[in-house]
Amino acid sequence: MRKTTPTALPSTNLACSRRGFLKLSGISAVGMGSMMFLAGCGPAAQETDDAGSTADDTAATASFGSDGMLRVGMEAAYAPYNWQVSEESEFTMPIENVSGAYADGYDVQVAKLIAEEFDLDPVAVKLDFSGLIDALNSGQIDIICAGMSVDPERAESADFSNSYIDDDIVMITTEDSPYVNATTFADIAGATVLGQAATMYDTVIDQIPDVTHATPAETVPLVIENLANGRCDIITYSMLSVPKLIEQYPNFVELQMEEKFEGSAMPDNAAIVKGSDAEIMDRINAVIDGISEDERQDMWNACMDRQPA
Repeated sequence: MRKTTPTALPSTNLACSRRGFLKLSGISAVGMGSMMFLAGCGPAAQETDDAGSTADDTAATASFGSDGMLRVGMEAAYAPYNWQVSEESEFTMPIENVSGAYADGYDVQVAKLIAEEFDLDPVAVKLDFSGLIDALNSGQIDIICAGMSVDPERAESADFSNSYIDDDIVMITTEDSPYVNATTFADIAGATVLGQAATMYDTVIDQIPDVTHATPAETVPLVIENLANGRCDIITYSMLSVPKLIEQYPNFVELQMEEKFEGSAMPDNAAIVKGSDAEIMDRINAVIDGISEDERQDMWNACMDRQPA
């Protein structure tokens, strides 16, 4: 599933990331387009052979990196997970279908490691999020690395790897807050809690009894600004982005909660064609599992530092 992740702090003048959750009405958050909880469109109905597999599936599986290239589907417009730049660097890969452009971001770094495992040259293919699974099953791309989470609907149309980054929602307060030592929801009774509009960062607040659910702010920088200016007691925030937040705001503190939000975990998984050779997925998972938690956080922080304004 997709989610909004802070891409920067207010002092850096960056807008919030495009990773958002659906509004309760089913509309996506803050310019996220039509992507959020929506599963990528599945492939069109196809005739199957007696073994139950489609010819397209077989062709796509057989073509995984067959020309020496690993074609990686992504938006290239979704920092810090993936974004487009005009200059090549050690962190980038070319975007095959955009002349003179390159992709950078967390997804790109993981895809480069996977390509290295298979001795393939990685290239990004820039696509709308909603069309990624169709592109995978048609053979246009070999793998999806695009901030996509496995869910039951998507799992019917593609095979998903282990997660290569896991985010969650945490709560932030200030060091002088009366709630700074809270560990349970009961400990923050009476607090004013703020999240970002039209995202799960706002809707999870309803899981906390006896708090004032503040009118949500439209962007992550505005959420942060409200806490910094004392207009709320607590904000909800991306777990992965906390280190950079506290680096910028040393008086902010993450609540060390023993009680957690339900349904707020946000893994990101790579996807390959449904029914692919098990060895392909085993090798992808070996690469992913070999990235330590510290390495993941360091990669994430570095991407947040590099991402465009």
